[in-house]
Amino acid sequence: MDANTPLSSILLLLFILLSAICQSSASRIVPNQTVALFINASKASVKEIPKTMFGIFFEEINHAGAGGLWAELVCNRGFEAGGLNTPSNIDPWSIIGDESSLIVSTERSSCFDRNKIALRMEVLCNHDGPKTCPAEGVGIFNPGFWGMNIELGKMYKLVLYVRASHSVNVSASLVGSIGLKTLATADIIASDVSNWTKIEVLMQAKGTDASSRLQLTTTRKGIIWFDQVSLMPADTYKGHGFRNDLFKMLKDLSPGFIRFPGGCFVEGEWLRNAFRWKETVGPWEERAGHFGDVWRYWTDDGLGHFEFLQLAEDLDALPIWVFNNGISHNDHVDPSAILPFVQEILDGIEFARGSPQSKWGSVRASMGHPEPFNLRYVAVGNEDCERQDYLGSYLKFYDAIRHAYPDIEIISNCDGSSKLLDHPAHYYDYHIYNNADNVFGSARKFDKAPRGGPKAFVSEYAVTGDDAGKGSLLAALAEAGFLIGLERNCDVVEMASYAPLFVNKNDRRWNPDAIVFDSSETYGTPSYWMQHFFKESNGATLLNATLQAGVESFLIASAVMWKNTEDNNKYLRIKVVNSGSKSVTLQISVDGLELNSIRSQVWIKTELTSADYMDENSFEHPNKVVPVKSLLDDVWEEMDIVLSPRSLTSIDLPINPNNIRIVGSDSVLRSSH
Repeated sequence: MDANTPLSSILLLLFILLSAICQSSASRIVPNQTVALFINASKASVKEIPKTMFGIFFEEINHAGAGGLWAELVCNRGFEAGGLNTPSNIDPWSIIGDESSLIVSTERSSCFDRNKIALRMEVLCNHDGPKTCPAEGVGIFNPGFWGMNIELGKMYKLVLYVRASHSVNVSASLVGSIGLKTLATADIIASDVSNWTKIEVLMQAKGTDASSRLQLTTTRKGIIWFDQVSLMPADTYKGHGFRNDLFKMLKDLSPGFIRFPGGCFVEGEWLRNAFRWKETVGPWEERAGHFGDVWRYWTDDGLGHFEFLQLAEDLDALPIWVFNNGISHNDHVDPSAILPFVQEILDGIEFARGSPQSKWGSVRASMGHPEPFNLRYVAVGNEDCERQDYLGSYLKFYDAIRHAYPDIEIISNCDGSSKLLDHPAHYYDYHIYNNADNVFGSARKFDKAPRGGPKAFVSEYAVTGDDAGKGSLLAALAEAGFLIGLERNCDVVEMASYAPLFVNKNDRRWNPDAIVFDSSETYGTPSYWMQHFFKESNGATLLNATLQAGVESFLIASAVMWKNTEDNNKYLRIKVVNSGSKSVTLQISVDGLELNSIRSQVWIKTELTSADYMDENSFEHPNKVVPVKSLLDDVWEEMDIVLSPRSLTSIDLPINPNNIRIVGSDSVLRSSH
């Protein structure tokens, strides 16, 4: 530009430039301005959300069951983890005493056909004589799963099998973390144990230590065999074996379903290590246990097929059984040889649903549950659609199950979100793990999914990678946006569940997870608390909720009408994710409800947010990112709601059931500023 250009011309050019910039940005809402939300409650626009829409997925990963939800305190209770060859590793069992006082080994001498390994303890010292045992005795101890949580006043049930050619005098003790403080003790004295004998003892704790261990010691010379040593808290949920605090975390989600027993855990790296349901039923001491070679640890299978079905019933959730379809990560069964696998699954369904007089229904009845379980869904494999011969075997499973149980609905591993499946199925399985932007953007994934074919089962979703940390607010907000998208497509999406559910802090095989725990404590990540915003959507009515144009990159909203079973009232719930860095004033208009149907009283606002979008919860700060409720007075005349930056917000508006009437578009509740 020429240096002699008049100042007035320069100012004119600047004015024109600024005007152009303002006009070009006028169509895009800046995140610190007021944004309109239009809700249409007319009959023509509503959808019914499935009662099963939001549930949970349990996989044996991260010691979620063994050392977690399943309350067994002894790790490797049957000494089987070291393998079938003897002598074998007895880890994590350890020896009390030195090699001059005892020799400990394993041998194949158990009385149980499916788990033949037993522990042989040869005591070389005695309570008197030239080789005297230490006063505290010699023997073995088990530290559990990174410590046993023993609590003052609580009762613990010890069960073990013992054999010896002489009388035995063994001290069973619960001892503090360094082996010095005794929290509980019981003497096991028996004169005739020449055959395997079951011993049961109740022990009451006289102290508390979250890192305790179980000790079995003696001062008597001779050989003693031990097998199937179990220690369980006496107060598991309903006596069903579930750890109370972890069970409550699940129950509080009010899940519509539970998918079990896993994904990759079901397949195995090799079929020889896949989860086989028949090996997990019957008396716990007769179960073989197996090495989960995908997540690399041993499970005693105390949490087996029966217990998963019982867990579903206790949660009032529908069970969804994922079964192995003859495919692992590294080998598979040819469809021409798949029929024995098909029969195994038919037997597993009979176990769940058969009469107490049927072959497998009688096994269930013998375990204390003569009534059938409510098994309605099965999934044929996990993430196997692209694997060799999946479809050939799938069709044989499908035909056999539909012939024997025509009411059971079957889930295919193949994705039907872009085009209709080329094979019969009731649902298709869809998994998504990605960064926050991708997951949030996938809220519209099912907007154009085929209508009229199998519905989607989004059985695994989560933000992963750097955006997730060990469970960040950012991840939870992106996942909430994704779930709102699923909710809005509830005509083609039937179910959704986060993954993974649990992680023991000592064995984090996958990151992040919904619930973190150790032997004594637990907390929910922001992704866990995010799911609380959706639990009332199961069986609710979805209303049409439309945000003002131009905010799709950082705002997403939905509206449902739901009934609170505690106060028997109906509510309009509005959920909004603001993933932007600035606050938003949400101006709400409701079309299709009579004006007096929304009560002029306190509304409830619930918000999940924090100072930093990467904030996480921890054992030190378990409530850093949790939902916070507040009351909004007399908002119905001025329906303006402030959304915090990077937040998930729900607003519950009580609805007067006597005046509610879904009407046409001429009735509008509108905010007035």
